[in-house]
Amino acid sequence: MTLRNRLRLLGVAGLALFTVSASLPPATASGTGAERRPSGGGLSAVIRYTEYGIPHIVAKDYAQLGFGTGWAQAADQVCTLADGFLTVRGERSRYFGPDAATDFSLSSAATNLSSDLYFRGVRDSGTVERLLRAPAPAGPSRDVKETMRGFAAGYNAWIAQNRITDPACRGASWVRPVTALDVAARGYALAVLGGQGRGIDGITAARPPSAAPPAAGATPEEAAAAAKRLLSTRNADMGSNAVAFDGSTTVNGRGLLLGNPHYPWQGGRRFWQAHQTIPGELNVAGASLLGATTVSIGHNADVAWSHTVATGVTLNLHQLTLDPADPTVYLVDGKPERMTRRTVNVPVKDAAPVKRTQWWTRYGPVTTSLGAGLPLPWTASTAYALNDPNAVNMRMADTGLGFAKARSTADVERSLRRNQGLPWVNTIAADRAGHSFFAQSQVLPRITDELAQRCSTPLGRATYPASGLAVLDGSRKDCAPGSDRNAVQPGIFGPDRMPVLRNLPYVENSNDSAWLTNADRPLTGYERVFGTVATPRSVRTRGAIEDVAAMAREGRLGVRDLQRQQFANRVPAGDLVASDAAAWCAALPGGTAVGSEGTPVDVSDACRVLRRWDRSTDSGSRGALLFDRFWRRASSAPAAELWRTPFDPADPVRTPRGLNTAAPRLGKALADAVAELRAAGIALDAPLGKHQFVERDGERFPVGGGTESLGVWNKTEPVWNPSGGGYTEVSAGSSYIQAVGWDDSRCPVARTLLTYSQSENPRSPHYSDQTRLYAGERWVASRFCEKDIARSPALRVVRVHERR
Repeated sequence: MTLRNRLRLLGVAGLALFTVSASLPPATASGTGAERRPSGGGLSAVIRYTEYGIPHIVAKDYAQLGFGTGWAQAADQVCTLADGFLTVRGERSRYFGPDAATDFSLSSAATNLSSDLYFRGVRDSGTVERLLRAPAPAGPSRDVKETMRGFAAGYNAWIAQNRITDPACRGASWVRPVTALDVAARGYALAVLGGQGRGIDGITAARPPSAAPPAAGATPEEAAAAAKRLLSTRNADMGSNAVAFDGSTTVNGRGLLLGNPHYPWQGGRRFWQAHQTIPGELNVAGASLLGATTVSIGHNADVAWSHTVATGVTLNLHQLTLDPADPTVYLVDGKPERMTRRTVNVPVKDAAPVKRTQWWTRYGPVTTSLGAGLPLPWTASTAYALNDPNAVNMRMADTGLGFAKARSTADVERSLRRNQGLPWVNTIAADRAGHSFFAQSQVLPRITDELAQRCSTPLGRATYPASGLAVLDGSRKDCAPGSDRNAVQPGIFGPDRMPVLRNLPYVENSNDSAWLTNADRPLTGYERVFGTVATPRSVRTRGAIEDVAAMAREGRLGVRDLQRQQFANRVPAGDLVASDAAAWCAALPGGTAVGSEGTPVDVSDACRVLRRWDRSTDSGSRGALLFDRFWRRASSAPAAELWRTPFDPADPVRTPRGLNTAAPRLGKALADAVAELRAAGIALDAPLGKHQFVERDGERFPVGGGTESLGVWNKTEPVWNPSGGGYTEVSAGSSYIQAVGWDDSRCPVARTLLTYSQSENPRSPHYSDQTRLYAGERWVASRFCEKDIARSPALRVVRVHERR
């Protein structure tokens, strides 16, 4: 009997064999026996839990799949989900006060009030409802809308039928039922994360000029530097590595994929792992961002895919020329247009509601800043409007659903071309037949280099080359972004303009532009808004290309090779400079260097530690912590000061190189690092894992990997707390990792790892179980096929229902 028929039979039978003795997994079993197997009708699903609390959700249609997914996500992450729903309803100030900071998971808003003003404005204006009504592919498909409806019902059923044990929201009045609109609004927030979500503080603070002198703006040079910092993927808490190998490199001619997304370890941007099945329709495993109804990164029987944060700039600015008589009127081709007022009321805890007005134009909202470093003052003559094409994009879930149902990388590409729904990520994929695939298929404003040349304001002439942020003349209709014939919405690039590579020995991305996706076949010809060409790559990109190109040349690759690459913990920056640094250090007069405070520091022991260091960030590596603290400081020097051999676009993986030991910053950096470690009581040659760790329930887990400046594939962005023992938490880094290949069976060969585990609830048994695996560099064998699920020694099954 085929897998499809077995699954269909299983679904029709209601999984009676399992549900006879079903009980909820420990993560959810907090109520009575009736709550463990609730009675009632309406929507339902079967959830089979295997090791590490991974749910395998079986349902007969998309609404019921959404129901099981909403239930299971709530069981693991009810507090984080509830917090996010509070955000998109614009109610943070009502419960937490207006001045508290958000967790930045759904926007860059600095305070609850700023967040509420924006999201309540979105809700009041009916933006999401309009997008939901648009026919597919411009709007979401019926299947996706059904998953949203089901997810809301499943979430609501869980909170109605279970007692919350997580201290983060136990007994909290803000944990409330949600609607399908809330679920859709959360997806909308993710879509605009890199556009309007980045400018919320400026949007909600925008006021017409008064008699007071206007705030000072940035010079074009200052704005260019600020935009480059703001939009750089190297400064973000979301990144990733991914590589796909084609069949010419593998042991059996089939494809391989290693996905290693780098995302926050806490809050609303966490991944959550699951397996979703509608018999005869859908069978996919992987991880979803919290609140998402479909798998974001994953695999099915024939295809695996991952994403990396892309360099495409998802917004642009239009510089408005204002009517001298009224700063809320702007001119387009000499004709006046009045801004639209959006008056928003936000309830506030223990205070009167706050009433504010936002100002909108044909291009988007007026904003007075993009981050603290890029002020955009609204004066009597000038204002700035933010254009974000993702503000009319609710196609992300359908794009992912297309991946989930794909049978080849060609199907993955077809989903990208049809739905055009990914806001800020690249896609890397491999398939059973041995194909590899890369696409930077993003929803970007259609800003060509020609348009930027013709229409940039003085500010834009500085920001666009530096960062890809266009500032266009808003007084001219011919300066609005154009449209491509096959684009699913006006004002964006169509699929024919996207950087794509197919069927090369490897395709790899580590958050630089598409240029060196394969170093032997550089991608060129795309517009600056997508990213740069022939510019220096990050140390992580350079190290990744060295690693995967060597793997491809060696060939005969299998899943185990992917697993070794994930935890190799090689430090490319160490390979570049550690030997030179050790030799320079040993030659310092008297073995001393002068710190930034002017105090001489004995660094002679550091020289020996650097020389003996194994150039890795394994948890047992001695010298890794010293090099890390030294190189964070030293690498902030300008490239021209730091390297003897400058960047050469003809040799981009090997340049720049050669540490310039005459650079004055080196001595200060080493002296400060040595003094810092000694002051914290940390030995210079202490094993990294002794001082880079996380604690869960009083148990300490050593964590390998390294930060962006080190270039380590297994990225770890730890929190420095010297009085607490060093790096005592991880803020972001490796998250949902998957290594996927195929053999001659119908079951994919997949190994996965969710570094921070399924639940943030410290009372859950799945609060730290996969974190323990991560610390030991161990993996979870994917249970994708029915026979493997049935054989799980941890198997627990429940049929969940709505109550009448």
